[in-house]
Formats: sequence, C-alpha cells, structure tokens
Amino acid sequence: MPIRQTARLILGTIFAFILAIAAQAQDFETPARAAYVYDQTTGTVLLAKNADEPLPPASMSKLMTVYMAFEAIADGRLHVDDELTVSQHAMNYTGSSMFLRAGERVRVEDLLRGIIVLSGNDASAVIAEALSPDGTEAGFARMMTERARLMGMTNSSFANSNGWPAAGHRMSVRDLGILADRLITDFPTFYPLFSEQEFLFDGRVPANTQNRNPILGLGIGADGLKTGHTQEAGYGLVGSAKQGDRRVIFVLTGLESTAARAQESEKIVNWAFRQFAQHDVVEAGTELAQADVWMGDAPTVGLSVAEDVSILLPILNNDSVEASLEFRGPVEAPIAAGQEMGELVISPPGLPETRVKLVATQDVARGGFGVRLRTAAIVLLRKVAPEAAQVLEDGAV
Repeated sequence: MPIRQTARLILGTIFAFILAIAAQAQDFETPARAAYVYDQTTGTVLLAKNADEPLPPASMSKLMTVYMAFEAIADGRLHVDDELTVSQHAMNYTGSSMFLRAGERVRVEDLLRGIIVLSGNDASAVIAEALSPDGTEAGFARMMTERARLMGMTNSSFANSNGWPAAGHRMSVRDLGILADRLITDFPTFYPLFSEQEFLFDGRVPANTQNRNPILGLGIGADGLKTGHTQEAGYGLVGSAKQGDRRVIFVLTGLESTAARAQESEKIVNWAFRQFAQHDVVEAGTELAQADVWMGDAPTVGLSVAEDVSILLPILNNDSVEASLEFRGPVEAPIAAGQEMGELVISPPGLPETRVKLVATQDVARGGFGVRLRTAAIVLLRKVAPEAAQVLEDGAV
C-alpha cells in the first residue's frame, strides 16, 4: 500500500546561491488594530496582525460593491453608459457624497468614479439598488455576503453597500486583501480607476473632488485602492503598489488619524519592497528526486515542478532555507508525464511555507505479465517470508 514519504532537502545544490542572503526579516511593528500584507507576485503573506478578526470596515467595504458592479458589467447585466435613477434612500445618505438628487439619472461610469475616487455613499446605494434582487440596498447587502463567501472571504458580512455603521457589518483585513487581489486580477481593464486622484462630477461637489488615498502620487508605485473611516472603525486603507515585477497588497485599519494612515501606509510599502527580495529557485523540469514505482516497466519515476518557482526571502543576516518533498509511494503504474505526484515544501525563515505541486517527469507504462507475477509474489512473501520478499524486490524491474 502506498505510504506518505517525506524527503528532506537542505537546499545545497538547488538553492545554494540564495543561502548567503536568506534571513529573518525585521518584523513590521504597526499601531494599526489589524494589518495584512500580501506579496501578490509570489503569493507570500508578509504580515498578518489580527488578520481574521471581523472588524467594522467603513468605506473599504465599498470595494465589494465595486467588485460586484464590475462583474455585472463583465457579464452584460450592467453597462457603463446605463443611466440609473437616484432614489430618495440613496440621496438621504450623508458623509462622503456625490450630492446626488432624488429622481435624477446618473451614468454607471460616473457612479463608479464617485464610489472609487469620492467615496460616495449615495453612489454606492444607487448601484446596490440597481443590482439588488428586490431593488433594495438591504437585498444587495445579502448578495454581497453570499458572494463574499463564494470568494473565500469567510469573515465578512454586510448590512449595506457603503460601510455606513451598522450592526453586523464586518470584514477582516485578510478578506479585504483577498478582495483587492481579485479586483486587480479579475478586472485589469477597470483597475486604473483606482489610481485617479481627482473626479469632477457635474461641478456640484467642489469640496469633494480628491481621492483620499494618501500614497497615490508619492512615486512608490501606489495605484489603489480605497480608504475608510468612521468613528467606530478608525482610519484605514486597502492599498496596492507595484515596483518592477513585484506587486504588494496591504490593508491597515484602526489608526487614529489621517496622518497616521498616510505615514503607516508609506512605511509598510517601503518595508515590503526593501526588506524582501524575489529569487528564482527551481526551473521547471529540474529533477528533484525519484519515487519508487509499483507494477511499472521502470522501477522509479523522476519528480519535478511543472513551472519555474520563485520565492520571496528576507534580505538580512545569514540563515538557511529548507525544503522537503512530500509524496505517496511507491506510485502505482501507469504514470503519465506531468501527473501530479506530491508537493515541494519550501520553508523560508520567518515566512509562511511555500507549497508547489510535484509532477512526474516521464511516462511509466504498466509492467508486463512477468512484472505483475513478480509483484504478486512479493506481496505474498511479505506476509510469510519478509526477508525473501526483500531480496526479490531488490531485484525487481
């Protein structure tokens, strides 16, 4: 019967060139109540402080409304040139606003810019009512909660479309990070809207024309996503920045002021890019080990990774990176090249482990009659004469 096997690798021959610079990075200390930093390029979580605690997300929850609007546009249920009617309910929202008037009709594109750039509570409600199954914002909030679950956002529940303080309206910073990742990945055509620093809507909101994201325009690669603030939530930001080939997503919440939000956001971007570096560690097709084969026309099969593997490593001190191969063996033939066989587990110091699928490097056909007969004999001898079975197995093909 196949058993789970672990082959431990001290990465001498494969990763030797990175050992001299691999080390524990300095932890990022932040006064934020919760924080989450994710390197999108390598899929590495760099920081998780109270990351799964459901907290009031304030206007950062508008990102969920925007995501669902983008989905509706992508599948044809909504169009950027559609004009939506502003309800009395939407107009009644105060706080950040586009100053929409009940009864007027506003283009979807303007409403989206009003949400993203101006953080319009009223604009969010108009979109919500248009997409709601029952025409109400509450109905759309239930849709938001259900859609979030399907996206893996297990610590999110919504009472409205815009983050207005309400019982049960909660998101974790990890969920906000997941949402930001999906917005960037799923809707690259729309994502540039998040980098717009100004939106002049109809000349009616001279006091609310600027994007509140404090890191846009700082020259650090920042291009999104959304600020948030209520008395209950404090000051927060879902942000993203790209430098070279790397993109970092971060979420901060529970800060005491706009100044603290701006300072912590810039600091966390600089930390993520300057304290870690990306390294190529394994090329696709490189044989890392061999697994025993059962009932095949070859005794072993090579194990490799299907794609090139890069990992993120801290840059200070000297420390070692370890890796192991986990697979079940012996593997019963037939085996096809590229067939999933197990996992390569890489453990950088101070960071979560990286798991990469292992695949077979070549085909192994099922053995002929002689192989099957010998295998049956080995199974029988293991029960009555283990030493004889070992001798026969050592000579098996």
